[in-house]
Amino acid sequence: MQVSKTSVMAIKAYQYKAEVLVKDYLLADPFVHYTSVFGGIFMCKMVYDLTQLISSYYFKGYASLTKIQRIEWNNRGMSSVHAIFIAAMSLYLVFFSDLFSDDLANGPITYRNSQLSTFTLGVSVGYFFTDLAMIFWLYPCLGGMEYVLHHALSACAITYAMLSGEGQIYTYMVLISEATTPGVNLRWFLDTAGMKRSTAYLVNGVVVFFAWLVARILLFIYLFYHVHTHYDQIEQMHTAGYLLVFIVPASLGVMNLMWFMKILKGLLKTLAKRQ
Repeated sequence: MQVSKTSVMAIKAYQYKAEVLVKDYLLADPFVHYTSVFGGIFMCKMVYDLTQLISSYYFKGYASLTKIQRIEWNNRGMSSVHAIFIAAMSLYLVFFSDLFSDDLANGPITYRNSQLSTFTLGVSVGYFFTDLAMIFWLYPCLGGMEYVLHHALSACAITYAMLSGEGQIYTYMVLISEATTPGVNLRWFLDTAGMKRSTAYLVNGVVVFFAWLVARILLFIYLFYHVHTHYDQIEQMHTAGYLLVFIVPASLGVMNLMWFMKILKGLLKTLAKRQ
C-alpha cells in the first residue's frame, strides 16, 4: 500500500511540474508564435521517425515497400498524429471552452484568442509547412496540385489567425475537419498492405464516408450559418481576415465536396464487388 501511495504522489508531482511548465513557461513565452511553429516541426520529425521505427519492427511487409511508399507511409503516420491533436483541441476550444461563447461581454467573437489557442495554431502551422515541403520535395508522389492548394490555403489562414489573433474561431471550425484524416490514412495503409478485400477495409470505407459527411460537409454548413449570424462582428475584422473567413472555407468546401463524391464512388464500387 505504501508503494502505491508513493507512486500516486510521484505521478501528481510530475503532473504539477508539467502544468507549471506549460502555464508559466511554454504558454507565457512572448515568442510563443515562433516556438510553437518550431515545436510543430519538431513533432513532425519525431513522429515520422517513430512511425518508421514502429512499422519496421511490427509490420513485416514494411521492408518490402518501395522507398517512396515507405516515405508516404511515415508521412501519413505523421499527418494522423497531427490530425488527432488538432481535431481534439479544435473541438475543445470551439464547443467546450468559454473562449468562443456568445457572451458579448467578452468582446467580438472574431477577435478572441488565448495563449493556448495561439500555441495550438502554431503547432499546426509547423505541421502544414513540413508536409507542404515534403509534397514539393517529392511532387507529385505525395499528392497533386489539389493537395498543394489545400495545404497552402490552410497554412495561410492558420498563420494569419495565429499572428493577428483574428478569426480563430473559424480557423478552428475548419480544423475540426482534420478528424477524417486518420481514417483516410488507414484506408491507404490497408490498401498498401494488400488488405483491400478485407472486412476492415470495407468498414473503414463506411466510417470514412460518414465521418466525412459530418466533419467536412455538415460542419461546413454550420460554419457558413455561424458566419451569417455573426456577420456584424466579422465586418469589424481587417480586410485580410475578412476575406480569409469567406475564401478559405468556401474553397475548402468545394474540394471537400469533390473528394466526398470520390469517396462515395469508391465505397459503392467496393460494395458492388462484395455482392
